[in-house]
Amino acid sequence: MDYVFGIIEGIVACFTANLSWDYLITTYWFLLFVEFPRYYLTDMIAVARYGATWKSRTRREAEARRALFVERPLVTIMAPGKNEGKNLYHLLESLREQTYDNFEVIVVDDGSDDATPFICADLQKAGLIKHFFRMNDRGGKASAANCGLEHAAGKYLVHIDADSSLDRDAIEQILIPFYMDRDVRGVGGCIKVRNIDDSMCSSMQALEYLRTIQVGRMATDMLGIFHIISGAFGAFETETIRQLGGWDIGPGLDGDLTQKIRKAGYKVRFANKAVCLTSVPVKWSKLFMQRLRWSKSLIRFRVRKHRDILWSNKNFSFSNMISNLDCIVFDCIFNYIWLFYIITLFLSNADRIADVILVGWLIRLSFSIMAFFVMQMVSERSGQERRLGALLIFHTLYMGYFLRLARLVGHTVEIFFYSSYKDKWNPVKTSEVAFEEGL
Repeated sequence: MDYVFGIIEGIVACFTANLSWDYLITTYWFLLFVEFPRYYLTDMIAVARYGATWKSRTRREAEARRALFVERPLVTIMAPGKNEGKNLYHLLESLREQTYDNFEVIVVDDGSDDATPFICADLQKAGLIKHFFRMNDRGGKASAANCGLEHAAGKYLVHIDADSSLDRDAIEQILIPFYMDRDVRGVGGCIKVRNIDDSMCSSMQALEYLRTIQVGRMATDMLGIFHIISGAFGAFETETIRQLGGWDIGPGLDGDLTQKIRKAGYKVRFANKAVCLTSVPVKWSKLFMQRLRWSKSLIRFRVRKHRDILWSNKNFSFSNMISNLDCIVFDCIFNYIWLFYIITLFLSNADRIADVILVGWLIRLSFSIMAFFVMQMVSERSGQERRLGALLIFHTLYMGYFLRLARLVGHTVEIFFYSSYKDKWNPVKTSEVAFEEGL
């Protein structure tokens, strides 16, 4: 790594010999004063605090684990989805190996047109799943999840994507926070990429998930503003979710449900040791469409539906306001400021644009190297993931441009055209109802 830093230092010296520190600060203010404090410095502080509190946290986790295994509550593991039959075997195999084994499995088929019904019938006959429900008319993922919720017998409900698999202690780890604080009603698991070697696209996402989920959500959890329990792997107190009306229609339903729990006065936590491996898009076009959908959900749910928590009313709390503002400001508003920043940067440096681009890339790369060291400090499989460090030279472009442009497009079309209600991700009939009811 010293060799890498030496090369970077040499390149910087060659291309920036005539640049003053004042010029660097005024030119790269967005990187230095917006992105670094929020996405890098905060993560480093969170990991430092994580290490400093290791002893007391380990003791509390051990006490909570003992309480969990004394009670041994029934847990409902629910996997809703469409055309997921081919993925269920791997998921069920990982469930059979769990250290916590008092659970039932419910699979809800949302109008599949493949062999899912026949596969699930065989799995049910073999005793690998307890309940299988088929919706002949597709109603969308929220509808399928609510069907499973209606039949859930467990004290806790684990929602998981069918194309996922779990580490051996994942169920145990995601339940522990409920026994550390009785006000906790939702816990998010740590999502990592399973198909890491399928393409450059999936490898980039593997590095992204390490930074934004395993480390990034540790930071928001530390600050008390954790704002999304991923639908790929999340646990909830079943009765609380019933009281809140379950899942609402639309993209980003996992973030929406998290907001509903927070607004009800309960706590949500992140369990970084509860690891779920999931499959991600392997083509850039499909990844772009996925991120468009995620970006639209921010406008639809956080800006429109849950805007009431941005000011004082019966749902107001300071942490909820900051949690929502964190998403709106850094993931949306600053995207438009970034676009203005990039345009003015190019216009004001037309005579030395190559230098500007190179130095900007080097600044991002240096931040990414620091972030990668932080990731390695908290990852449970750092040896396997170390090779991802070779992608850092490209990852700055992926995070800094590709994902930001996807968010810009998604936010814009949702703000002006309410585009999420026209997405094929949900059936037309459910989107029409959601639009009429303001969901």
